[in-house]
Amino acid sequence: MAKDTEKLIRQLSLISYLMAERRPVTALEIRRDVEGYSGMNEDAFARRFYADRAELDSLGIQLTVERPIDGIAEQENYSLRPENFHLPPIAFTDGELASLQTSLTLLDGEFAYAEPLRLALQQITWGRPSPLTAPEQRSIALGITGSAGGHDLSQRLAKVETAIFRGKTITFDYYTMQRDDTGARKVDPYHLLFQGGQFYLLGHSHERGALRVFRLSRMRGKVAYATKAEHDFKRPDTSVFDPRDYANRAEWQFGDAVDTARIWISDRIAWQVERHYGRYGSVAPAQAGEGPGPGIVFSTAYANTRQLAAWVLRLGEHAAVLEPAPLREDAAARVQLLRERHSGPLTLAAVRPGVAEADAEARANGAAGNETRREAAIRPERFARLVTLASILIEAGRAGERLQLAEVLERLQITDAELREDVNVLNVVNFGGGSYVLYAEVHDDGTIEVDPEPYSDNFARPARLLPVEAKALVAAIDLIGDHLPEGTLESAREKIVAALGADPMEQGLHVAKSGGDDAAIARAASQGIRDRVLVNIEYYKANEDQFSERLIEPYALINGREGWYVAAYDPAKEDVRHFRLDRIKTATVTDTPYEPRPQTDPARDVEGWPRTGEVPASRSARVWVSPERARWAREERHVAQELEDGSIIVELSFAGTDWLVREVLMEAGDAAIVEPQDAREAVLTAIARLD
Repeated sequence: MAKDTEKLIRQLSLISYLMAERRPVTALEIRRDVEGYSGMNEDAFARRFYADRAELDSLGIQLTVERPIDGIAEQENYSLRPENFHLPPIAFTDGELASLQTSLTLLDGEFAYAEPLRLALQQITWGRPSPLTAPEQRSIALGITGSAGGHDLSQRLAKVETAIFRGKTITFDYYTMQRDDTGARKVDPYHLLFQGGQFYLLGHSHERGALRVFRLSRMRGKVAYATKAEHDFKRPDTSVFDPRDYANRAEWQFGDAVDTARIWISDRIAWQVERHYGRYGSVAPAQAGEGPGPGIVFSTAYANTRQLAAWVLRLGEHAAVLEPAPLREDAAARVQLLRERHSGPLTLAAVRPGVAEADAEARANGAAGNETRREAAIRPERFARLVTLASILIEAGRAGERLQLAEVLERLQITDAELREDVNVLNVVNFGGGSYVLYAEVHDDGTIEVDPEPYSDNFARPARLLPVEAKALVAAIDLIGDHLPEGTLESAREKIVAALGADPMEQGLHVAKSGGDDAAIARAASQGIRDRVLVNIEYYKANEDQFSERLIEPYALINGREGWYVAAYDPAKEDVRHFRLDRIKTATVTDTPYEPRPQTDPARDVEGWPRTGEVPASRSARVWVSPERARWAREERHVAQELEDGSIIVELSFAGTDWLVREVLMEAGDAAIVEPQDAREAVLTAIARLD
């Protein structure tokens, strides 16, 4: 029997024995009566029992220890309070349960934590309709699903997740974008952050002697443990390390702050900046002489001058740096660089032959890898699977019902061989003295027959969520947010955290909010979808710098690379339109009903632009990117040509010239349009408005 299997039998038998005895027991009794310990000598028992206690404690299952005054270990008494093992019942409303069911439907197979999410939903919805049989929902669709994205990244994510859980120092090679260099790293992993469609590791870098952030896609090769020890470090408490400090930063705030900027924002878009960026600083009305017109002043600390200047330039004539002077001068220099690179012909270095073909091949391989997107990255601990399976089997046995093998395989997402092995393990778990938890048999007709033992009631209730299950559940809620018409995930989250006694977000995984604070807009859209009534929106079309009122038929909410959208039918345009929530200034739900159009499928585009960021367009632009920024562009863009001086030409599909101009302005002088010519001229027009 494998060592891991022996350990699981031993730990489950220990839990069973302590809950069955319902009294404090001595280490001597445990060694004598519990399956797996009886054959050990005194020293071996002491080591194994201590290790098992420590591992159960890390799983959130705490044994109560009563120590004698003289401190002799053999005389210590141990017990397990039911509340330390069983999950308290959670009184979900039907709407909350529907939301949780929809979450699984949306994320199943495409979420890096899909498998532990299934187990978590199995546990928290105990005695309620199974969340695994929810009907398909069409009122929401996900372009960004929290998928690990490819086999290599999935492997790294799984190893890092395990290292965080076990407190293991890891080693890996890392590509540092800023220095264009790959080097070895040794890191104590504290936390995972999912932000902007990417997973990041927050941890203590041994090389730097400080906390650093590592993007998983920039890790190279395998992630390995630095030592063979059970544990290498203890994660600092939140007074020393709080992951929320890193999740609530703007791009220009990554790193140590160098200064605080004051930026004038015009009245035209003040509402948008305040709503979406206000949490990264503070906002105050502009005083006389501050800026070229009425507006607000946005104050924000920054670590990266270029990133902040790029953000200001993207806002065009609606933003201007007031201070400090070095930032204002840097922004002005970048505007001048943009002007020079779009005035007259752009001089390009010679093309490096063969590189574009290699890039095309790499992209094709990446696309092929995306076909395996439904491969889950994180496997739940087998312990979690076993206690969940035990409760499923016991429930069926108590009801005198046979289970369908195929149904159990689907519910737990395991293979036939894995299920049979798990059943064999549970069949030997006992409460001591030959009293077993259950006996289950898998029959040739595809059914499972269960004979529960008298003490099996101890396992007939759902167990507490183990760390990876709890993290998966809360991460799924945070990824979707309060965007479901069927109910509310926010209130469900509050109940789950209350039942757990702690927020799993603090236990190793945090999903950062996508986009701005558009909760009120999302609620209005969701109400319109649910009640099938028209919603009146005031929409800011950034391409044309215009506001318009639209009376729309809302059908679905979709998330994508740039945030959330409401997919709707616009009667005035007689077509489906997707409106970004962060560009909707106001949304008012009317009492005017609409008849759903059966031929309309607003969520049909979810496999396209929400995932890729590329909109259907009839035009393509060729954009030059400087050698200094080329390596960043390679991560995000399609490289058409590599040039001898290290610069590159990328291809961008675009539907509107204004969008393309803003993308180039955001590159802060490090990019220039090669063609089409009218787009080059549009950049010059935009720059003229900045003067």
